[in-house]
Amino acid sequence: MSYKVDLSIAVHPLKKVYLSVINDLVVDHRVHKMATTLLNVGADVTLIGRRFAMSQSVSDRPYKTIRFKLLFKRGFLFYAFFNVRLFFYLLFAKKGILVSNDLDTLPANFLISRIRNLSIVYDSHEYFTEVPELLNRGFVRRIWLKIEGSIVPRLNHIITVSESIAVEYNRIYGKNVEVIRNLPSNAGKEARRPDELECGPKRVIIYQGSLNMGRGIEEMIRAMQYLEQFVLQIFGDGLLKKILRRLASEMIVADRVQFMGRIPFGELKKYTRQASVGISLERNIGRNYYYALPNKLFDYIHAQVPVLVSDLPEMRKIVESYDVGVVSDTYEPEKLANIITNMMDNHELREKWKKNLRVAVKELNWENQEEKIISIYRSAGLSV
Repeated sequence: MSYKVDLSIAVHPLKKVYLSVINDLVVDHRVHKMATTLLNVGADVTLIGRRFAMSQSVSDRPYKTIRFKLLFKRGFLFYAFFNVRLFFYLLFAKKGILVSNDLDTLPANFLISRIRNLSIVYDSHEYFTEVPELLNRGFVRRIWLKIEGSIVPRLNHIITVSESIAVEYNRIYGKNVEVIRNLPSNAGKEARRPDELECGPKRVIIYQGSLNMGRGIEEMIRAMQYLEQFVLQIFGDGLLKKILRRLASEMIVADRVQFMGRIPFGELKKYTRQASVGISLERNIGRNYYYALPNKLFDYIHAQVPVLVSDLPEMRKIVESYDVGVVSDTYEPEKLANIITNMMDNHELREKWKKNLRVAVKELNWENQEEKIISIYRSAGLSV
């Protein structure tokens, strides 16, 4: 596919790139990979996010990072103040290409792109207006839909994470949306396989990601009552953390459900490699989950860990195409436990999955997308 430079914006080639994302940068591997790719071809990269009271350091990054301290942690005022801070920072920054990661950073980036005649790349990490947290909040969702509908049709460079989401945006807004999947990098490194690790007497089931509704975490905790030889390690944080802890206690499995918290992605890899099964059991709650292609799925694959995923189209396509695990059509705890037990005890299957995981790693890696990424940014005016 060929890319044409948008001559109406960013007439002069630029080397400076500003990537903005509303999280605290520690666990967002996608923006780190994007920043690193751009840095490696000669771009001058600045990554902008937010800082919490307990945020871990990101001083080891090879590019410049800026994190805003905000009075508000959630809600309308949080999003509004972040965009105000972002707006004024970008207003006085050197000219460069603006990169908005997700809809919640788009207002400030778009306004600056118009005021300063700068090119903008929109990288949508999910189907934002279809996330479960918005589906039952009609007024708030309408606001985000209004923001999306008023800005996205006016953009020329749009990226997203799965084919299905790209098709939806193409259908609604008539835009050519490119797909850059959230694949791990460093594919050339051979990960030690889980069966070769010293994992202790318990087998490890791993979940990575936000602790929010519809992720299948509750069902997995309930399934642990049938999985006495397993430990469930949950990496991440979110709104359901206290509820999930309480559920583990009620199910009398708290000793085998470990809440590991947020771990920087560089450190998380060593834990992933020790798992026996990786789970991604999102429910069909809105089109964001229905079309989801979570980065944790690819993280499991790169750690050569067989996966258990829900029967949703994008995840099913990956798992069945490469034959690296099981697609489940059930969320019933006892049935999930039976599936996982079979995944461990069927040695013929595990040997086949090991071979297939190696093949998948060679194809499903960030490096195989980098040529396309650079072409997109050059079409937006990046001079590298």
